[in-house]
Amino acid sequence: MASSAFEELSQTGQLGPVSFDLLRRLVHQVRRASGFPPPDGYAQWSDDAAYDVITALLTREGEGRKFVTGCFTLAADDASLERLFLATIKNFLIDQAKKTPRGKLRRRIARLMSEDSAYRKGAGSPPRWALAEHAADAVWQGDLDDLVAQAARVTGVGITRWNHSGPTPGQTVHALKSVLLCVLQYAQGAVREEDLAKVLEARFELLAPARFAALYADEGTVSELVEQHAAAAPDPVGGDGMAEDIWQRLSPNERLLLPYLDEDAHHAAQLLEIRQGHAAAVLSNLKTKLRKALSTEGDRQAVMAALLRRCGAAAA
Repeated sequence: MASSAFEELSQTGQLGPVSFDLLRRLVHQVRRASGFPPPDGYAQWSDDAAYDVITALLTREGEGRKFVTGCFTLAADDASLERLFLATIKNFLIDQAKKTPRGKLRRRIARLMSEDSAYRKGAGSPPRWALAEHAADAVWQGDLDDLVAQAARVTGVGITRWNHSGPTPGQTVHALKSVLLCVLQYAQGAVREEDLAKVLEARFELLAPARFAALYADEGTVSELVEQHAAAAPDPVGGDGMAEDIWQRLSPNERLLLPYLDEDAHHAAQLLEIRQGHAAAVLSNLKTKLRKALSTEGDRQAVMAALLRRCGAAAA
């Protein structure tokens, strides 16, 4: 058995157990040094999470195992092979992180802070941010929960419009910077960019998964129909048929709002990432559609239960 990855690749020309184990160790080395989040499906890093990263790296369309032979061709020994593997893994994790919602949030706040002289980016990796007034070597080393609690104390700001491209709306910029300023003043030093993104997502529920709340319309029409919707059994003959007809007539935004009829326009605007006035109109139109649709003959509770099941399936 080969004693090193370079020797193994020299002998076999392909990825073997020694090379694979080296990749696993390098994934852990990169994620510890740079603070990358674990891949989807994992709450924390583990060997299984590292294996998933390696698998994704090896099965990239148009790339795949080419990166192994490519690195080996450029390498002269074990040390240079490790450096090439390390750079490839780091670049891959950077690309993956940029595609996640939190990665997009990180890039947005980093851009906002880089354009404002009140903030300063620290040297080195992982990226950290501090207020320009703080000492250059001051680094926050406390608990993330303390920063989240501090952010929750910032009142009077909210995000009602969250665009995914183009300039960030002025109101959103004000809300984000108000929280960033408060948190960094509390920290009195540089905070990891990843942690700042986590604080903002917690404060504004920007990346929170959909939650299913009790349903009711203005006059209580819908609440009476779905009081026990969670326990309702499927009814393919009656409820599901009517529900499918209603579902097809709902717009994408109306489908998203269906489990949140008890929320106000502000919450709807945050969920849909549109202006509050527009969200209020969508919410009102949805309630009107439901009242009209449910005024016909049939088991209205079963229809609403079936609609809610569609919401759950769409969110899964």
